[in-house]
Amino acid sequence: MRRFFLSMLCAGMFFSCSDGDLQIETIDFDSVSLQYCTTPSTTTKNILFKINENEALILELQSGVLNRGVVGDTIVTESSVPTQSQITYRIFSDDVDKNYFCDDIPTADPVVIDEVEAEDGAVFIETIMDADSTNFVHTINLSGISFVTGNGERITNLNISEFGEVSTAIPTN
Repeated sequence: MRRFFLSMLCAGMFFSCSDGDLQIETIDFDSVSLQYCTTPSTTTKNILFKINENEALILELQSGVLNRGVVGDTIVTESSVPTQSQITYRIFSDDVDKNYFCDDIPTADPVVIDEVEAEDGAVFIETIMDADSTNFVHTINLSGISFVTGNGERITNLNISEFGEVSTAIPTN
Protein backbone atom coordinates (compact mmCIF):
# COMPACT_ATOMS: atom_id res chain seq x y z
CA MET A 1 0.00 0.00 0.00
CA ARG A 2 2.88 2.32 0.79
CA ARG A 3 4.33 1.85 -2.73
CA PHE A 4 0.93 2.62 -4.23
CA PHE A 5 0.71 5.99 -2.44
CA LEU A 6 4.33 6.80 -3.27
CA SER A 7 3.80 6.02 -6.96
CA MET A 8 0.54 8.05 -7.00
CA LEU A 9 2.35 11.00 -5.40
CA CYS A 10 5.14 10.82 -8.01
CA ALA A 11 2.64 10.53 -10.85
CA GLY A 12 0.69 13.52 -9.52
CA MET A 13 3.81 15.63 -9.34
CA PHE A 14 4.85 14.59 -12.84
CA PHE A 15 1.54 15.54 -14.44
CA SER A 16 0.98 18.73 -12.45
CA CYS A 17 4.31 20.38 -13.20
CA SER A 18 4.45 23.05 -15.87
CA ASP A 19 6.80 22.47 -18.76
CA GLY A 20 7.57 26.19 -18.85
CA ASP A 21 5.48 26.93 -21.94
CA LEU A 22 4.00 30.42 -21.93
CA GLN A 23 0.21 30.35 -21.96
CA ILE A 24 -1.51 33.17 -23.86
CA GLU A 25 -5.16 33.28 -22.85
CA THR A 26 -6.34 36.55 -24.33
CA ILE A 27 -4.99 39.42 -26.40
CA ASP A 28 -6.49 42.73 -25.32
CA PHE A 29 -5.47 45.93 -27.10
CA ASP A 30 -8.87 47.55 -27.48
CA SER A 31 -8.16 50.50 -25.18
CA VAL A 32 -4.55 51.03 -26.34
CA SER A 33 -3.57 53.87 -28.70
CA LEU A 34 -2.16 53.23 -32.16
CA GLN A 35 1.48 54.32 -32.67
CA TYR A 36 3.98 54.48 -35.53
CA CYS A 37 7.53 55.66 -36.10
CA THR A 38 7.17 57.42 -39.44
CA THR A 39 4.14 59.17 -40.85
CA PRO A 40 2.01 56.62 -42.72
CA SER A 41 2.66 56.54 -46.43
CA THR A 42 0.42 55.83 -49.39
CA THR A 43 3.23 54.21 -51.41
CA THR A 44 5.15 51.95 -49.02
CA LYS A 45 4.45 49.36 -46.36
CA ASN A 46 3.39 50.86 -43.05
CA ILE A 47 4.37 49.50 -39.64
CA LEU A 48 1.78 50.37 -37.00
CA PHE A 49 1.77 49.06 -33.45
CA LYS A 50 -0.01 49.06 -30.12
CA ILE A 51 1.85 48.64 -26.83
CA ASN A 52 0.17 47.35 -23.66
CA GLU A 53 2.88 47.33 -20.96
CA ASN A 54 4.97 44.22 -21.81
CA GLU A 55 2.95 43.23 -24.89
CA ALA A 56 2.85 44.60 -28.42
CA LEU A 57 0.60 44.06 -31.40
CA ILE A 58 2.33 44.94 -34.67
CA LEU A 59 0.52 45.47 -37.97
CA GLU A 60 2.48 45.61 -41.21
CA LEU A 61 0.11 46.97 -43.86
CA GLN A 62 0.76 46.04 -47.46
CA SER A 63 2.20 48.70 -49.71
CA GLY A 64 -0.35 51.08 -51.24
CA VAL A 65 -3.37 49.92 -49.21
CA LEU A 66 -3.82 53.43 -47.74
CA ASN A 67 -3.88 54.99 -51.22
CA ARG A 68 -7.54 54.26 -51.87
CA GLY A 69 -9.20 57.58 -51.09
CA VAL A 70 -11.65 59.29 -53.40
CA VAL A 71 -12.62 62.87 -52.55
CA GLY A 72 -16.27 62.92 -51.48
CA ASP A 73 -16.66 59.13 -51.08
CA THR A 74 -16.13 56.57 -48.34
CA ILE A 75 -13.99 53.71 -49.58
CA VAL A 76 -13.53 50.38 -47.77
CA THR A 77 -10.46 48.33 -48.68
CA GLU A 78 -9.64 44.81 -47.51
CA SER A 79 -6.18 43.35 -46.99
CA SER A 80 -5.96 39.65 -46.14
CA VAL A 81 -3.79 38.28 -43.35
CA PRO A 82 -1.12 36.88 -43.71
CA THR A 83 -0.82 37.00 -47.52
CA GLN A 84 -1.02 40.78 -47.91
CA SER A 85 -0.66 42.27 -44.42
CA GLN A 86 0.94 40.71 -41.35
CA ILE A 87 0.00 40.91 -37.67
CA THR A 88 2.44 39.88 -34.95
CA TYR A 89 1.83 39.58 -31.21
CA ARG A 90 4.87 39.81 -28.91
CA ILE A 91 5.37 39.36 -25.19
CA PHE A 92 8.46 41.00 -23.67
CA SER A 93 10.44 40.36 -20.50
CA ASP A 94 9.56 43.86 -19.24
CA ASP A 95 7.51 46.91 -20.25
CA VAL A 96 8.29 48.18 -23.74
CA ASP A 97 7.89 51.65 -25.24
CA LYS A 98 7.83 53.30 -28.66
CA ASN A 99 11.63 53.62 -28.70
CA TYR A 100 11.93 49.83 -28.94
CA PHE A 101 10.38 50.01 -32.42
CA CYS A 102 11.65 53.42 -33.53
CA ASP A 103 15.32 53.61 -32.47
CA ASP A 104 17.87 53.16 -35.28
CA ILE A 105 19.74 50.64 -33.14
CA PRO A 106 17.31 48.31 -31.35
CA THR A 107 17.66 48.10 -27.58
CA ALA A 108 18.91 44.89 -25.98
CA ASP A 109 16.21 45.01 -23.31
CA PRO A 110 13.45 44.12 -22.99
CA VAL A 111 13.82 40.71 -24.58
CA VAL A 112 11.09 39.07 -26.68
CA ILE A 113 9.79 36.11 -24.66
CA ASP A 114 7.21 34.92 -27.18
CA GLU A 115 6.15 35.94 -30.69
CA VAL A 116 3.09 34.68 -32.56
CA GLU A 117 2.14 35.53 -36.15
CA ALA A 118 -1.51 35.77 -37.23
CA GLU A 119 -2.43 32.92 -39.56
CA ASP A 120 -5.84 34.11 -40.69
CA GLY A 121 -8.08 37.16 -40.84
CA ALA A 122 -8.54 40.44 -42.63
CA VAL A 123 -7.74 44.12 -42.22
CA PHE A 124 -10.50 46.50 -43.32
CA ILE A 125 -9.62 50.13 -43.97
CA GLU A 126 -12.39 52.70 -44.26
CA THR A 127 -11.13 55.88 -45.91
CA ILE A 128 -12.92 59.25 -45.81
CA MET A 129 -11.87 62.85 -46.33
CA ASP A 130 -11.43 64.95 -43.16
CA ALA A 131 -13.54 68.03 -42.40
CA ASP A 132 -11.07 70.55 -43.84
CA SER A 133 -10.47 68.51 -47.04
CA THR A 134 -6.68 68.22 -46.58
CA ASN A 135 -6.29 64.59 -45.47
CA PHE A 136 -7.75 61.16 -45.89
CA VAL A 137 -8.59 59.53 -42.56
CA HIS A 138 -8.11 55.76 -42.58
CA THR A 139 -9.96 53.79 -39.88
CA ILE A 140 -8.32 50.37 -39.52
CA ASN A 141 -10.41 47.43 -38.28
CA LEU A 142 -9.38 43.81 -37.79
CA SER A 143 -11.70 40.89 -38.47
CA GLY A 144 -11.34 37.17 -37.83
CA ILE A 145 -7.73 37.47 -36.71
CA SER A 146 -6.48 34.09 -35.53
CA PHE A 147 -3.13 33.31 -33.95
CA VAL A 148 -1.72 29.80 -33.48
CA THR A 149 0.92 29.45 -30.76
CA GLY A 150 4.01 27.25 -30.97
CA ASN A 151 2.21 24.49 -29.07
CA GLY A 152 -0.76 24.56 -31.46
CA GLU A 153 -3.23 26.58 -29.38
CA ARG A 154 -5.49 28.83 -31.43
CA ILE A 155 -6.12 32.30 -29.98
CA THR A 156 -9.22 34.03 -31.28
CA ASN A 157 -10.47 35.75 -28.11
CA LEU A 158 -9.27 39.14 -29.27
CA ASN A 159 -10.31 42.61 -28.16
CA ILE A 160 -8.73 44.44 -31.08
CA SER A 161 -11.49 44.89 -33.63
CA GLU A 162 -10.81 48.63 -34.00
CA PHE A 163 -7.05 48.98 -34.48
CA GLY A 164 -7.03 52.77 -34.88
CA GLU A 165 -6.88 55.71 -37.27
CA VAL A 166 -4.12 57.21 -39.39
CA SER A 167 -4.16 60.11 -41.83
CA THR A 168 -2.50 60.68 -45.18
CA ALA A 169 -2.40 63.86 -47.24
CA ILE A 170 -4.79 64.16 -50.15
CA PRO A 171 -2.60 64.18 -53.28
CA THR A 172 -2.69 67.38 -55.30
CA ASN A 173 -2.91 66.70 -59.02
